[in-house]
Amino acid sequence: MNTKTAAASGEFFQRIDSSIDGARAGGREPDGKPIHRNSRRAGTCEASFWRGTSRQDVQKVLMAARQYERTKRAPGKRNGPLGGIALEVLALFANLVNFKSGRLDPSLDYITDKLRRSRDAVVRALKALRDHGFLDWLRRFEPVPNDGRGPQVRQVSNAYRLSAPKRALALLGRWAGRPAAPDDDQAARAERAAIEAEHVATLDLAEFATFKIEDSRLAKALAQMGKAVSLRESAKRTESKSISCSYAGS
Repeated sequence: MNTKTAAASGEFFQRIDSSIDGARAGGREPDGKPIHRNSRRAGTCEASFWRGTSRQDVQKVLMAARQYERTKRAPGKRNGPLGGIALEVLALFANLVNFKSGRLDPSLDYITDKLRRSRDAVVRALKALRDHGFLDWLRRFEPVPNDGRGPQVRQVSNAYRLSAPKRALALLGRWAGRPAAPDDDQAARAERAAIEAEHVATLDLAEFATFKIEDSRLAKALAQMGKAVSLRESAKRTESKSISCSYAGS
């Protein structure tokens, strides 16, 4: 049996295992909440779903999403098809994803706490990202030891995967590795430079270092330095604001 066949067989039996666990649990969590439809058992489905990536590819997804949002926004409208919160979610995911394995599985509570957004707003943002091809996910559950008859299960965080649809990557021109027509080369370079400049302007010092420096060790060292500087400046601003408020109250 070759490796590909063995992997397919393993996944097949994993699916059987998931189905049995779900049937025994009656599709419900210990507290009576139903398990989402099409949920997969955690630990059995992620290997074929997640894929390794790189910082550059993740940044490309972010840039494509921002350009897509800008380009597709109707005149006079504040938001495009994704919306500002969706871009915030995508930026958060870009900082959380494990480049080597592709692992990305923050809980909904973690996302809402980090972004300080409502649960409903984050859910709508996630749906918009998936509908437009920038995100995909697997719902997951896990068994819970129980004294009752048969194992029960509970819903756990989704497994997420970042992506960029071709129609969005095309908006980046050559920056996305898609050659532009010769007569449009100058315009494409200008547009690409503007897109990159706008993206770079949103990065803090640490993100800027990792985005711009090709030497990974140097980028890491500069990123740590940038983070330290940012923290120091933030502390200074907080202290200055505190002193100003003290004088104002005198």
